[in-house]
Amino acid sequence: MDFYISKEEVVKSLNKTISVVEKRHTKPILSNVLIEVDESSLKLTTTDQDSEISTRSIISNFKSGGKTTAPARKLYDLCRLLPDLTEIHIFLDGYNLKIETELGKYNIPTLPSEDFPLLEPDEVKSQINISSKNLNTIILNTYFVIEIQGRKDYLNGLYLSIDDKTITAVAADGHRMAIDSATLNEAVSENIDGIVPKKAIIAIGKLVGEESENAVIKLGRTTISVNISGTTFVSNLIGRKFPDYEQVIPSGESSTLVVDRKMFSESISRVSVLCGDDYKGIKFLTKENSLIISAINKGGEENLVCEYKGEEIEIGFNVYYLQQILSTINSDKVVIDFFGSKSCIITDPNSNSLKYVVMAFI
Repeated sequence: MDFYISKEEVVKSLNKTISVVEKRHTKPILSNVLIEVDESSLKLTTTDQDSEISTRSIISNFKSGGKTTAPARKLYDLCRLLPDLTEIHIFLDGYNLKIETELGKYNIPTLPSEDFPLLEPDEVKSQINISSKNLNTIILNTYFVIEIQGRKDYLNGLYLSIDDKTITAVAADGHRMAIDSATLNEAVSENIDGIVPKKAIIAIGKLVGEESENAVIKLGRTTISVNISGTTFVSNLIGRKFPDYEQVIPSGESSTLVVDRKMFSESISRVSVLCGDDYKGIKFLTKENSLIISAINKGGEENLVCEYKGEEIEIGFNVYYLQQILSTINSDKVVIDFFGSKSCIITDPNSNSLKYVVMAFI
């Protein structure tokens, strides 16, 4: 292995692949990046054995090909600290990766590429083409609801369901649920679904959020892969069936409240300051064209003017849940449908697909 590459090319690739590398591993090889060189490109791959990301970059001068592995973060930190426009000479000398520039020479130990654990490919059941913007949007609108280290492992990921020309994302944590959907560029022949682990869906969101091209998603029964702009991310799926989320969505008659989103968010934030330090619980009391927001411990309250006609309802919520939801809504107004004093649905009046179900806690 012997080649030349610009600092910008190698840093861009390492920056994309570094996301799945954990700082501490029982297996040293998992801290390494797999380096593969051919006549036209450099391919870098990292994995944590549950997910894998690889990307290709253009080399400036090819001497010989080959492959090896080297510590990913050490290589990344070294290359990014070099001056801009630096041409880097990289070659393998025995068990050491040699890096040379006009400024100096550096030596990084390697491990055999044969020991690098690549994920086994899964039979593709459905291939999806979607704009990176649409995919990133539904991820950002839902992933934060995913339960963290809960006993119900099917809630530890984002549920994706593909039906004809629609992809739907659902996340839940037992207290709230987020649902959003987007249109695909092409219809799929076979409907399919799967649960993507939270760590993987965050990595996918970061990947598509940095690009403007369309993303190609290949969904199998046990894995998902996302390819965009020469970078491919692969992850195992959570091997469980997601519950019928539509049964959890409240239905029937509701009392609807429409309020200014910014005023509402600022009000609940102020009132929550007076709540207990351990639990930020607030209480709503709805009246005609009025919403009274108060701290559970009666430390303070505010009265907001709103659009509301319906029965008077007293209901309590976790402020943290509401603030996260409001941060995803871009409209000036927010719509809240109350179903008695047990739950509500929060929606964006400018979106037909985005909705949040929030359970009351008192």
